Amino acid sequence: MDPMNLIVAKNVRRLREERKLSLDELSRQSGVSKSMLAQIERSEGNPTISTLWKISNGMKVPFDALTVRPESPYEIVKLTELEPLLEDDGKVKNYALFPDDENRRFAVYYLELDGGSYWESEPHLKGTTEFITLFEGSVEINAGAHTFAVNKGESIRFRADTQHTYRNTGDTMAVLHMILYNP
Repeated sequence: MDPMNLIVAKNVRRLREERKLSLDELSRQSGVSKSMLAQIERSEGNPTISTLWKISNGMKVPFDALTVRPESPYEIVKLTELEPLLEDDGKVKNYALFPDDENRRFAVYYLELDGGSYWESEPHLKGTTEFITLFEGSVEINAGAHTFAVNKGESIRFRADTQHTYRNTGDTMAVLHMILYNP
């Protein structure tokens, strides 16, 4: 399986070229510097989740269009073979189990949030809904003007087309599954 930065590089370049965007134009639309975009397309370094959200919003594609792997009629995903996307200096690890292929309209993620970690997510495409189930720990989620405490064994659904945050309120790792539905 290709490393995530190579998958992202191929997808960003393909989507940018399909939309006939120069690096300068994509930089203006996304707010990500031209040099960072070029670096991403060369698969150098590991862009943050926030940077990828800016790029996806700039191109008006689902986030998962940047992380989708080549299609296969079946797929067994091994967490140990996936390279996570990182936030909060590596304290938040986001594994794309089944990224949206722009036709399926949903994506499945596995996240690990170290104790005390924090992640602020950019708004997703209009109408996107997140479905989260917490398997370990406790997390505070702010969505819009609402704050929710979610604990082990609980699930939450919320509109994700506004800025939202996740905070591990405990000292131990929080583990959750997330499904993003893109209408």
